[in-house]
Order: sequence, then C-alpha cells, then structure tokens
Amino acid sequence: MQGNMHAVIAGASGLVGDELLHQLLAHDDIATVYSIARRELPFRSKKLKQIIHPELRVTEWNEADPTPQLGFICLGTTRKQAGSNSALKAVDYQLVKDVAATMKMLGVSRIIVVSSLFAHPFSPSHYLRCKGKMEQAINSMGFEHCTFVRPGPLKGERSKPRKDETITQGLLETLHPLLIGPFANLTPIPADRVAKIMLSHALHPSEDKSASTVIAGKDLFA
Repeated sequence: MQGNMHAVIAGASGLVGDELLHQLLAHDDIATVYSIARRELPFRSKKLKQIIHPELRVTEWNEADPTPQLGFICLGTTRKQAGSNSALKAVDYQLVKDVAATMKMLGVSRIIVVSSLFAHPFSPSHYLRCKGKMEQAINSMGFEHCTFVRPGPLKGERSKPRKDETITQGLLETLHPLLIGPFANLTPIPADRVAKIMLSHALHPSEDKSASTVIAGKDLFA
C-alpha cells in the first residue's frame, strides 16, 4: 500500500537533513512529512507540514493529523560553531535528546538519528562523548527500534560552508586510495547517500530483533 507512512524530521535545513527531506517528500510510501524547525523552510509541498519553534518544541498538535511512525533527527554542531564545550553539549546531547523525547510523545516508533563515526560515551573527545551519551539516552526511551547512522566526513554543499570541513574533505579525497582497512571508515561520504541509508532503514528495518542498530563509516557504502 502506497502513501501509508508518516514521518517527522528535525534538522531539515542541514546538509543531510535537506537531502533526507527531499527524499521523504519524493517517496511514494510517505504520505506526510512533519518538519520541526526554528524557521520556515523555503519551499512548499502538499506532503509537508511545518512546525516552527525556536527550541524545536511541539506545543500544539492537531489530533486529526496522522501520527508519525518514523522519526529522523539530523541535528548537530561543531565546537567551533558552538563556541564552547557546554554549548556543543546543549545541541549534540541535550537538544537531540529533547527532540527524540518529543517524537516519542507524538507516537514515533522507529527513530533514525545522525551521530558520528567513533561516537562513544567514554571517548576522550568531548564531541564524540556527547554523541555517545546521546545514543545511550535515546536507546533508553523505549522506541520500538533505534538506528544510529555514524558517517565519517561528509561531502555536499552546505548553505553555510564549514572551512575546516572543506579542508578535511579535500585532504581525505586526495588520500582516498590509501584509505584501506580501518582507515576506510574515513572515506568522505555524500550527504545524499547518508540520507538514502536513513530512509531505507526506516522503511525496511533490519530483521535483527535487537532494539538498536548502528551503521558506521564504510558500512554506509554497502
């Protein structure tokens, strides 16, 4: 049956989120897409319902609207953008966790979240530690299934390019023939590929009965 699934996405203005939003809107199996954002997105679709709130909250909900079964979170920042470790944690841990809780409240049963390669709750890196603790928190919320996508460096055109990311992409593209074994995880991956993997795993979840799936690095190319 086509058009029988409903989804909600947070972070649709970002590199992966923008690609994912367009794929959701174009997919025949998706009937409705709710976007939770700080500001209105610059395009229209009959499928798209925009929820605007400065803190990405849902303060009103029309009970007549269909319940979203699928939730996608594509939020994140960098230490440089955030300005401090505490500001980074407020986004990559607290905000993502709060948005996931909101999606659970709306009825989402399957949630798919962009995390980071090497995320771990005990990582010496503050950034990777925030990502790892975020995954732990969402896993404990009682979703039917959680999928965490952990890409390495991303390829794609951001509306506001990140200079350090552009330099890293160029360096890794040059070194790509040498990225073998565990270093293959550092191969830059197109944002639209990450979005495609997220949508595919949402619509066709793994037959593995565990409550959580991690897709990392080079596995995103499989």
